[in-house]
Amino acid sequence: MYSLWVRIPLWQRVLAGFALGALAGWLAGPSAKDWFKPVGDLYISLIRMVVIPLLLTSIISSVANLHGVGGAARLGGKTIGYFILTAVFASLIGLGTGLLLEPGLGLGQLALQEVKPKVIPGPLEVLLGVVPSNPFKAMADGNVLQVLFFALVIGAVLAVMGDKAATVRTFVNEANDVVMKVVKIALQLTPIGTFGLIAWVVGVYGAGALAPLAKYIVAVYVACAIHLVVVYGGLTWLHGLNPLKFFKGVAPATQVAFVTASSFATLPMTLSSTVNRLGVAREYASFAVPLGASMKMDGCGAIFPAIAAIFIAQYTGVELSTGAYVAIFVTAVIGSLATAGVPGPSIVMLTLTLNAVGLPLEAIGYIIAVDRVVDMMRTATNVTGQALVPVLVARTEGLLNKDVYNGAYLAEDDSPAAAAPAKA
Repeated sequence: MYSLWVRIPLWQRVLAGFALGALAGWLAGPSAKDWFKPVGDLYISLIRMVVIPLLLTSIISSVANLHGVGGAARLGGKTIGYFILTAVFASLIGLGTGLLLEPGLGLGQLALQEVKPKVIPGPLEVLLGVVPSNPFKAMADGNVLQVLFFALVIGAVLAVMGDKAATVRTFVNEANDVVMKVVKIALQLTPIGTFGLIAWVVGVYGAGALAPLAKYIVAVYVACAIHLVVVYGGLTWLHGLNPLKFFKGVAPATQVAFVTASSFATLPMTLSSTVNRLGVAREYASFAVPLGASMKMDGCGAIFPAIAAIFIAQYTGVELSTGAYVAIFVTAVIGSLATAGVPGPSIVMLTLTLNAVGLPLEAIGYIIAVDRVVDMMRTATNVTGQALVPVLVARTEGLLNKDVYNGAYLAEDDSPAAAAPAKA
């Protein structure tokens, strides 16, 4: 039975789980939350169980071996540079889509939902919060940014020590292999988790619940789609890569991101897709993908705050000046970096944007009711970008296996095949 299950490509199984879940949710209605949500929650818990061990072992292993694939500082600088570049495009697309579609005009009276206030840390507080006073507590609390920092330090020390730390490096490499095997098993359950998550979303958020904010939802989805196709597709093309191959390779991660609405829950799938389907060297991908999950949020950090701010301004009748639009743009670009590691980053980023232009914070309550539906698309955009940047950097650094990128992998388990001629 298992061999039959894995014989079907993972993305097809996930798509089938999505379709069956949507049907089950439509049939069950609001009761889908009680029937199917526990299935999705169990899957997310299983994936989150392996995220911290995966982060710890993969980053230590990759950084300890980065001397073999290029300078760590150069790779890190290029990676963050691409993060900023794509965020600029995302912010501009968010502003343009909001101004063109005018999602806040022509609406009736919307219900004001309760919004819990978010504490926005300052830049110094964010910086200090990256360094864990107790790395074991950081792991127990699931503080990904602190675990990332700790793993980077240990990996760098192992790299500097060289042969003196060969035993430790071998242990970490083997531990990473064990964790990857566990991840592989967990990912095989993705179609079942997809079924449960989509079923409860469709059951709870029916057409009637979404109708009042349909223009706003459409605006976010359209902006994200433009960003995916034009910016991400365009950048792959400019780097001499086939955009369709990229979207096919990243499809499993994009699908999981859409149904889970969580970059960190998708992290194992994103790393697997980036290495095994897109051909990025594991040593570099194991560093860049977790970094992207913490810092690269084109959907949540750039597109969403721009559109939501325009929606709130239009709905509340506030006229925005040219300076206000510039402030929205700048805040949206830097927001994802400034709030890395902060819980609920999308609302925090929106709060920053509204503060920057003087819009009422309580107006967030008008859109919070459909935030889960919007979050699915913006997270799918985030995760697709978190795989894109390692591909682009790897392409410029000679760390991309084009045979794998062009489709030379085993569809049964999504692992790289032996060297094969690249397909035209």
